[in-house]
Amino acid sequence: MEYAHVDVLIIGAGLSGISAACHLETGNPGLTYALVERRTRVGGTWDLFRYPGIRSDSDMRTFGYGFRAWHGTKVLADGPDIRRYLQDTADAYDVTRHVLFGRKALSADWSATEARWTVRTLDETTGATETRTARFLVGATGYYDHDQGHRPDFPGEERFGGTLVHPQHWPEDLDHTGKRIVVIGSGATAVTLVPEMAADAAHVTMVQRSPTYVMALPADDTVSRLLRTLHVPDRLVHRLGRARNIALQRALYALCRKAPLTMRRILLRAVRARLGDRVDMRHFTPAYKPWDQRLCVVPDGDLFEALKSGRASVVTDRVDTFTETGVRVGSGEEIPADIVVTATGLRMQLAGGMDITLDGTPVVTRDHLLYKGVMLDGVPNLAMIIGYTNASWTLKADLAATYVSRLLAHLDRHGHTTATPVATEADRSPDSVMGASLTSGYIRRGDAVMPRQGTRDPWRVHNDYHRDRRALGRAPIEDPALRFTGSERHART
Repeated sequence: MEYAHVDVLIIGAGLSGISAACHLETGNPGLTYALVERRTRVGGTWDLFRYPGIRSDSDMRTFGYGFRAWHGTKVLADGPDIRRYLQDTADAYDVTRHVLFGRKALSADWSATEARWTVRTLDETTGATETRTARFLVGATGYYDHDQGHRPDFPGEERFGGTLVHPQHWPEDLDHTGKRIVVIGSGATAVTLVPEMAADAAHVTMVQRSPTYVMALPADDTVSRLLRTLHVPDRLVHRLGRARNIALQRALYALCRKAPLTMRRILLRAVRARLGDRVDMRHFTPAYKPWDQRLCVVPDGDLFEALKSGRASVVTDRVDTFTETGVRVGSGEEIPADIVVTATGLRMQLAGGMDITLDGTPVVTRDHLLYKGVMLDGVPNLAMIIGYTNASWTLKADLAATYVSRLLAHLDRHGHTTATPVATEADRSPDSVMGASLTSGYIRRGDAVMPRQGTRDPWRVHNDYHRDRRALGRAPIEDPALRFTGSERHART
């Protein structure tokens, strides 16, 4: 099926896009829809990233969908298992047949007279440009560039005689067995790579410019495993585990914001208990407060075990230059390496880099507020699914998909053609929707593209699941800040 015109066009068939489509299947059975996906199978991030040890950085009870339980007992699941879960979900809800694979979204233009989006896509297999139209557009590509990760230019890297690789583009044939490896970075990717590669490498050195808070979690959900041995139904096990983990996520974040010094002591004490006297604590003592940047989690403290065993080590210093045989840091120490992994982060981008225009006038996302964290002010019939920064991405993605489904049902029920959030000047603030308190590098870099934070509801982004659940899942669709147009004769045909 080519889907020349649909009611809803979803850009992306990863975690967010599949959620949006599943909600349409169950909540809007009369609507036509399609998903435009650049890759050759569903999964998005979880099909793109192939580096050793790739796994979730949130627990699977909340990273899995609320409408389809994750029944495994791993707290942090492997990338291939997550992709398989997404594929199984798409198949179970009959979504897969609606996906147009191998298409890159190039542009989307809203026509006020026709009240529809015209979307140009590129079939990357044939090179042909295609045009599709839709009443409603959903951006579900996440917020980073799939073509390119963030990669600083390091002095002297051109003379390095080994292999230089970014985790976002991991070579399938890269064999690190017995090799000396340097991993530059200290975020979620780095703390995943180091213990995984250390198992087979000669040695792995993590070079970090500054330390990150790292917290150990159990690799296995022992409570859920116990409930299963007691023959508690899987559905109830899932609901109980999900509610528990949502509460724990929220409590951890709230405590870090309200009592940062106390939480700092608790987090550092836990690391010290894992490392003993084998590793200098300065490598795990950040200068910032907990949750000024996202916490890194490691299953069963595998990173700490790799460091204690001597298979891995940490150097906290800046990279001064690459040499022919490794990396030299600011202190003058040269770290020999056969492979250097630049785990230096992501490059932020919305809607997969697609150009969005209103009757030919470009939409600059940074100049717009987000209505209820989902729709851009002043832009009709457009939703942007952006997950949480302080909890599992999927919790917010599911709520956003629920809201889109409810909004579309409201439009058809009342014969409306368009829904447009409208903000006033008093609603606007200079802060990004990512929050003014987060200081991670990718957050700062993304400020140029991310929408703004409002001064009051419904333009504030609270990153609070229970509050968003009321606003997106239960509150009336009718709202003074949301303008509707059209009549019954313009409704869906």
